[in-house]
Amino acid sequence: MLPLPRLHAIKWLTLLAAMAAFCTPLAYAASQPDADQKGPVFLNEPINRIDFSNSTGAEIECKASGNPMPEIIWIRSDGTAVGDVPGLRQISSDGKLVFPPFRAEDYRQEVHAQVYACLARNQFGTIISRDVHVRAVVPQSHTVNVMDEAVLRGNSAILKCHIPSFVADFISVASWVEDEEREIFTTNDGIGHFDSDGKYLVLPSGELHIREVGPEDGYKSYQCRTKHRLTGETRLSATKGRLVITEPLGSVPPKILDINDKFLLMQVKLGHSFSMQCPCQGFPVPIVRWYKFIEGTTRKQAVILNERVKQVSGTLIIKDAVVEDSGKYLCVVNNSVGGESVETVLTVTAPLSAKIDPPTQTVDFGRPAVFTCQYSGNPIKTISWIKDGKSIGHSDQVLRIESVKKEDKGMYQCFVRNDQESAEASAELKLGGRFDPPVIRQAFQEETMEPGPSVFLKCVAGGNPTPEISWELDGKKIANIDRYQVGQYVTVNGDVVSYLNITSVHANDGGLYKCIAKSKVGVAEHSAKLNVYGLPYIRQMEKKAIVAGETLIVTCPVAGYPIDSIVWERDNRALPINRKQKVFPNGTLIIENVERNSDQATYTCVAKNVEGYSARGSLEVQVMVPPQIAPFDFGSEAINMNDMVSATCTVNKGDTPIDLYWTTAPDPKLGGLGKLMTNDGILITKTTQRISMLSIESVHARHRANYTCVARNAAGVAYHTAELSVNVPPRWILEPTDKAFAQGSDAKVECKADGFPKPQVTWKKAVGDSPGEYKDLKKNDNIRVEEGTLHIDNIQKTNEGYYLCEAINGIGSGLSAVIMISVQAPPEFTEKLRNQTARRGEPAVLQCEAKGEKPIGILWNMNNVRLDPKNDNRYTIREEILSTGVMSSLSIKRTERSDSALFTCLATNAFGSDDASINMIIQEVPEMPYALKVLDKSGRSVQLSWAQPYDGNSPLIRYIIEFKRSRASWDEVDRVMVPGHTTEAQVQKLSPATTYNIRIVAENAIGTSQSSEAVTIITAEEAPSGKPQNIKVEPVNQTTLRVTWKPPARSEWNGEILGYYVGYKLSNTNSSYVFETVNFLTEEGKEHSLELNNLRVYTQYSVVIQAFNKIGAGPLSDEEKQFTAEGTPSQPPSDTACTTLTSQTIRVSWVSPPLESANGVIKTYKVVYAPSDEWYDDTKRHYKKTASSDTVLHGLKKFTNYTMQVLATTAGGDGVRSAPIHCQTEPDVPEAPTDVKALVKGQAAILVSWRPPAQPNGIIQQYTVYSKVEGAEGEPKSQKIPHYQMSYEATELEKNKPYEFWVTASTNIGEGQPSKSIVAMPSDQVPAKIASFDDTFTATFKEDAKMPCLAVGAPQPEITWKIKGVEFTGNDRMRVLPDGSLLIKSVNRQDAGEYSCHAENSIAKDSITHKLIVLAPPQSPQVSLSATTTDSLTVKLKPHEGDTAPLHGYTLHYKPEFGEWETAEVSVDAQKYTIENLLCGSRYQVYATGFNNIGAGEASDILNTRTKGYKPKLPEKQRFIEVSSNSVSLHFKAWKDGGCPMSHFVVENKKRDQTEWNQISNNVKPDNNYVVLDLEPATWYNLRITAHNSAGFTVAEYDFATLTVTGGTVAPLDDGHGTGNLNTRIRLPAWMPEWLDLNFMVPLIATVIVVAVGILVVCVALSRRRADDLRGGQKDVYYDVVYNQTMGPGATLDKRRPDLRDELGYIAPPNRKLPPVPGSNYNTCDRIKRARGIRSNHSTWDPRRTNLYEELKTPPVPLHGNHYGPEDVQCHYRHPGMEDEICPYATFHLLGFREEMDPTKAMNFQTFPHQNGHAPGPGHAGTMGPPGHPGHVHSRSGSQSMPRANRYARKNSQGGQSSIYTPAPEYDDPANCAEEDQYRRYTRVNSQGGSLYSGPGPEYDDPANCAPEEDQYGSQYGGPYGTPYDHYGSRGSMGRRSVGSARNPGNGSPEPPPPPPRNHDMSNSSFNDSKESNEISEAECDRDHGPRGNYGAVKRSPLQKDQRTTEEMRKLIESRRPLNEAGPKQLQQQSGAGFTAYDTMAV
Repeated sequence: MLPLPRLHAIKWLTLLAAMAAFCTPLAYAASQPDADQKGPVFLNEPINRIDFSNSTGAEIECKASGNPMPEIIWIRSDGTAVGDVPGLRQISSDGKLVFPPFRAEDYRQEVHAQVYACLARNQFGTIISRDVHVRAVVPQSHTVNVMDEAVLRGNSAILKCHIPSFVADFISVASWVEDEEREIFTTNDGIGHFDSDGKYLVLPSGELHIREVGPEDGYKSYQCRTKHRLTGETRLSATKGRLVITEPLGSVPPKILDINDKFLLMQVKLGHSFSMQCPCQGFPVPIVRWYKFIEGTTRKQAVILNERVKQVSGTLIIKDAVVEDSGKYLCVVNNSVGGESVETVLTVTAPLSAKIDPPTQTVDFGRPAVFTCQYSGNPIKTISWIKDGKSIGHSDQVLRIESVKKEDKGMYQCFVRNDQESAEASAELKLGGRFDPPVIRQAFQEETMEPGPSVFLKCVAGGNPTPEISWELDGKKIANIDRYQVGQYVTVNGDVVSYLNITSVHANDGGLYKCIAKSKVGVAEHSAKLNVYGLPYIRQMEKKAIVAGETLIVTCPVAGYPIDSIVWERDNRALPINRKQKVFPNGTLIIENVERNSDQATYTCVAKNVEGYSARGSLEVQVMVPPQIAPFDFGSEAINMNDMVSATCTVNKGDTPIDLYWTTAPDPKLGGLGKLMTNDGILITKTTQRISMLSIESVHARHRANYTCVARNAAGVAYHTAELSVNVPPRWILEPTDKAFAQGSDAKVECKADGFPKPQVTWKKAVGDSPGEYKDLKKNDNIRVEEGTLHIDNIQKTNEGYYLCEAINGIGSGLSAVIMISVQAPPEFTEKLRNQTARRGEPAVLQCEAKGEKPIGILWNMNNVRLDPKNDNRYTIREEILSTGVMSSLSIKRTERSDSALFTCLATNAFGSDDASINMIIQEVPEMPYALKVLDKSGRSVQLSWAQPYDGNSPLIRYIIEFKRSRASWDEVDRVMVPGHTTEAQVQKLSPATTYNIRIVAENAIGTSQSSEAVTIITAEEAPSGKPQNIKVEPVNQTTLRVTWKPPARSEWNGEILGYYVGYKLSNTNSSYVFETVNFLTEEGKEHSLELNNLRVYTQYSVVIQAFNKIGAGPLSDEEKQFTAEGTPSQPPSDTACTTLTSQTIRVSWVSPPLESANGVIKTYKVVYAPSDEWYDDTKRHYKKTASSDTVLHGLKKFTNYTMQVLATTAGGDGVRSAPIHCQTEPDVPEAPTDVKALVKGQAAILVSWRPPAQPNGIIQQYTVYSKVEGAEGEPKSQKIPHYQMSYEATELEKNKPYEFWVTASTNIGEGQPSKSIVAMPSDQVPAKIASFDDTFTATFKEDAKMPCLAVGAPQPEITWKIKGVEFTGNDRMRVLPDGSLLIKSVNRQDAGEYSCHAENSIAKDSITHKLIVLAPPQSPQVSLSATTTDSLTVKLKPHEGDTAPLHGYTLHYKPEFGEWETAEVSVDAQKYTIENLLCGSRYQVYATGFNNIGAGEASDILNTRTKGYKPKLPEKQRFIEVSSNSVSLHFKAWKDGGCPMSHFVVENKKRDQTEWNQISNNVKPDNNYVVLDLEPATWYNLRITAHNSAGFTVAEYDFATLTVTGGTVAPLDDGHGTGNLNTRIRLPAWMPEWLDLNFMVPLIATVIVVAVGILVVCVALSRRRADDLRGGQKDVYYDVVYNQTMGPGATLDKRRPDLRDELGYIAPPNRKLPPVPGSNYNTCDRIKRARGIRSNHSTWDPRRTNLYEELKTPPVPLHGNHYGPEDVQCHYRHPGMEDEICPYATFHLLGFREEMDPTKAMNFQTFPHQNGHAPGPGHAGTMGPPGHPGHVHSRSGSQSMPRANRYARKNSQGGQSSIYTPAPEYDDPANCAEEDQYRRYTRVNSQGGSLYSGPGPEYDDPANCAPEEDQYGSQYGGPYGTPYDHYGSRGSMGRRSVGSARNPGNGSPEPPPPPPRNHDMSNSSFNDSKESNEISEAECDRDHGPRGNYGAVKRSPLQKDQRTTEEMRKLIESRRPLNEAGPKQLQQQSGAGFTAYDTMAV
């Protein structure tokens, strides 16, 4: 019982075996080498020779097929791969070898003169193409010469054109020129022909043959004209040849002029013509005869001349050479005094070709395979075979593989070659079945062991078929004997396991064991040693026999272990003893090139171990010698019959015994097959054991064979073969006899002969009617000779005659037989059918001549009816007997039209019958053409067709088309002649847009027909043919040119001109013209004009104009060139540098700006300079003009740092200034101190104080105080004071003596001027005085300032300060220091002003006044809009009027609606700045900050504007839509892009009675047509198109009906108001009034209900609020109930609650704007105030319901004093500057606002809840401001709206801190629309993205954008109102961005999310994952000015009643007009401003 695992294993193995048995046939079938997989085969093999010129280059194509597709590799003749050589040789990707054109000096021999081959290979094999000899030809200077030739008079002369050998292959002779006048050409037939006088002949090889030369020929000169076959170049020979004519003095035997011409060799290509010359001359003129030697013999026969072979004088010319023309020719020249001969050997080369049979064969292993190479061509030098691209050394025609092995599979090729070319053929050998050679998978290893135990050796091998395993020990096979047991078995997977068991191993068992796995597919083996410890032992070695010359290899079979050494000995001498012997340590002996004498002996192997024990074994070597046969033959020439022949075979070497015999077997290797015995005249005599003789006493034809002598012994076999050729004269096998054939049959006459060499059988025909002279048969289509048989197809009487069959082989005289071939002819008409004409009414005769055996009878038929003259006397028949037959005539007296018939004459005799027909044609004038039609017409031609009339049985020669202008008469016609075979013609040379009359006339040889009826046509318009005239181009300004012109001449309009294309481009460039279109002015002679704007400054432009009409544009006018006006240089002067010269002069130099940036002619340069500290004050700058590139500035301040800029000036103005440079003037001595004071301090002291010099002119080093007694003489005292000290106390003075003081200042240059002198006298009384001076101090913003007040006096004076006239009291920021100075900390702007210091004591008082100037950052600049384009904004910048410090520049900040802020630096002197590369039609915010040397200032108001460009504009329906029965074509080119390029279209459709829209495509590209397919015929559809560009999208709806199946139209649906409605109205009886229609009543009733509920809700709310405290209480509760019911974190507002909906009426989506309600107004305060009569009817649209408009009554609002005004619903809340405020409790959607509000800063605002309830966090779900704030403005955190007019927003760029400023109510732009007065904008913008809005501000700053507002929001949708879109649903809010959006944390303006897909259920998904291009992004939605769809979460009502059609909405709006008491028109009249920007209409 098997264990369980084993059972499972067996089950699995059984299952696997079954599966293998099932799958093996499938796998075998799949792996069969069938046609699916094959080796490479050439499809396009390159030709043998490629010659090309270096100017053209060459491409060599090589293509091969195979599976897998073979790889193409190019190789050289030596087999190495070819690579790219840049510019000279490339290998293209498709396998072509490309030689590009190259220069002559780049020629490389290894590239351009090389033998290449194309190699194709795949996994099944490799093939190589024939040799490709590539030769590039470089033009080489060469001359062609014609030499003078000497000739005897009367002989023929041959002039040669001597062409240099290096170009001879490419140049041929085209013609010869005689005396530079007459040209003699070659001919196409190759034979050549004599010219008209028979004198000259140009031979095929180019020589000029001149016949019968006379004395006059000596005066002529000859030149040859050659042609280069690669380049086509022709040239005349450089020299002229002449004939030197010798007058013979007597008889001259023929002689050869040049001994080299005695024997000639020629080679000619198959099919080419050639000439063989016989250059002999003599007198008398010799006779030349040509002979050809019979191949293989010395016999010759005369060359037979015929049409192909001609002889001209002594030259033999052969046309269309054939291979049979090859051979040896003899030209024999004789005259009366001697003879001469010339031999010419001709070889006709035929193209080589080869084919291997079979091309593919599949052979099993071990089976033979045979390939036969079948080739053709001449000559063939070698045959070679290669396999897979490598030679196999085989050169026979047949390749035989006896036993196919695996390595034999692959591609075999046979190559045939000669000196000129080669050819190849390939074949594939596939292996049958699937075979794997044996593989040893597991084997035993070397082992060393002790004797005694058993040994188990194992070998595992695999393969297919299963291999057999055998074992060897030291080379001897092991059998199952004694202790050796061999066994094996096969495993489940097919492997063979073999084992060798050795029982009780002995030391003698050691040795090299080998296991050999062998199958028919191959052999694998493994060997390893088994070492058994023991004494050395050598097994017995058998005798070794070896053939002399081979190498002996033998290994000593040693056992025992370990073995120390193994040596070989011979005659007791250790080997080696010579250089042939080699002994290896492992016991191997090698003897090379064994010889019997030296190497046959007994060799002894000696093995020793380390103990000295040894063993010996002997090997006897026997050397055998194979036989060798001495060559023999039967003689060099063939043996004639009956001769005796013998051959002796001698074996001169070899061991005996030798088996020696003869055989004629084709393969002598097959042993004893075909041994020849003495028999059949053959005598074989074996004289000795080594000699055998074969002799034939009388040779006959049967003895012809290859005789092989075979010698065989034990060492080998030898062969030698000799051919015995026997000449046999021809003998008949089948002799021809006389034959008779019926005419028209195929004749065949056999003529066969035998002989050796094989006779040539030819047929000839007798000349004339009797035998005697014969000529060769002309080879034509019906006569041919095949293998001696004469075939005459369709034999005729002309073939009758005597024929000669001749068989010749050069042995004997040959055979010939003459036979007669006769033809038995039935009657025959030579003309089977002919036409005969006669004019109507004239007589006619018809004749038939029949040839054949007489008698012949002739009958006549007319139209196959027997003609009997008795029935009509107009017919008469006569017959005339002729020698060759009978002539019959039929006469007609007077022809009629009915005689136009087929007359047949029928001839009959004894051999048959024949007939002939005469087509009788009675001719008359044709009838007139009819059915004249216009097929096509253009502006200048018309295509006509007509029906061919009866031609009167005479071919119409022509038609005459007559045409004239409609107002002309037929006497003034133009005519067009048309061939008579056509019925269509084109009349040309008409004038466009002109009316013509046309008729046609037919004409034949008899006359002309009448005119056809005339047709009238109007030619089509054509594009204008004239150019605009009087073109002028004048510059308007720097970027504008004005072009004026007048129309072309009226005759050149070719229609009505619609306008002009004006093209312009930069002159002198290759760029294309940019064209603009100008409409045509209808005023006669009015000049057209166009201004070309935005051009480059001072640039020359070329302008062309072409007129166009509806057909196209006319010719371009001539270029007019003009420069734009000069501009200002766009680049500053470069390399500006300054050098200080003196203390008051600086030299400035520069390099002029680049010429291309000058934008004009630079006239002067302007240097702007000022002291650096005054640089930013424009009033302090100085200017100097100069024309040179440097200048010196004079009169500068000393020791002052100057800043300088240089600019270039043109006529256009000043250019760009260079970067500032700085230089300082040299220092100088200072000026005198400005002021000096001397104040008494006491009896002996005076305090001297001073002010520094106004111009120190350097750095003050010190002051010197001089003093002396007034009036005293002598040097004053001086005291040096440090530069920082401004006072000095003089002491030790005498009381009451006046002293004089003055002060000087000193720099390092020297001492300056003295100050004024001041006198003071010391005194006891010291009045209060201030030593400080009045001064002006400049302080920097936020820094400390100190103003001095140094006072003296006794008693100590009291010091007080006044600030701006007000007494100063100290505070934290300002205090008086102990020295009297005033210290101000952190100066601000308000600190600027006058400060006075007062000192007072009892004696006196004194005061000084300081002025403090505060340098602060600039205040906010003024920013205003200057201009807009589609991609740029230009703003004006002005500094603030209150700035004291000069501005250094501006920083401009701008951002798009959904982008990040970007900045641009603007220089202070740039009054305007253009922001480039903006989005088209997009909104932008712009503000600016100024900066000076203090820092950056405050931000300006935010400027809200937009670039130009609008949404796409609707096309007309008929231009856009083209309807068919099951599709509609949409022509998107009809859309206008609004100035912004279109991006894509969304196409949707639905049937008219359906509600759901089907999206057809969401990415239709503009400028294409689009076809909506699969529509139903005769069905009404709605089509919705959404067009997108960067400015937004436009939606258009169209309704249309498809055509019926037959192409008809469907009747329009009557819905009561014509077309336009999408849904069908409900029909009412005629008696019911119109307003009772349900489409009208249902919305009306619903509206009334909603209004009533709204009023009720408001009343309840008001009643609660009245009862509560105004500052808290129920009002807060109300808000919390409404807005905060579910406002916890993550809570959701339940929008389904009806009470909440009724209370709220509408909750605005948090991140969408709503479309306005048609016919209603927004609930702004302004609207409420102005429409008092419509207090309670303001409504908002709930986007959650499809088209139902709910109305909400406006609740009361708080008044001033916190009381309510129940009477009047309007805002009484007031605030300074905020007259128009937002009413509380009104529902708003701030259209256009895009900045995020920051809820953290949103005080006093009630925020709406998140639309989907996803509050950003606890604290932001809904907030409420302090209840005490008067009025409540609803704001929405999370809004994405941009403030469109936040003029007074402040943005702080330093970190987001800013203040709310109270702005003035004025506007930036006086051009703004009137309604702007309704609004004031107050905004604070935080730099992080948060914003707080207090008003909507709907207008723009852009004056250009006001007027189009009504167009932006107007009705563009093709109807009064359309269904508001409900398919663009909003996702949920993006979250409050200022708090941090989950998607975009920290980003102020994240990219808006894409909207949901069409018909998306927003209850299930809060956003859309689609990335399709048709999804409308928020940016697109909100850029659109027009109405929008439901931008909330779209939840469709399940009730159909909630749906509203357009018509219902219109009714609803109309129904509200009486309720509102004032419609939009009345409102407009009240407001006086019409609709504002948001009074948009829903379409």
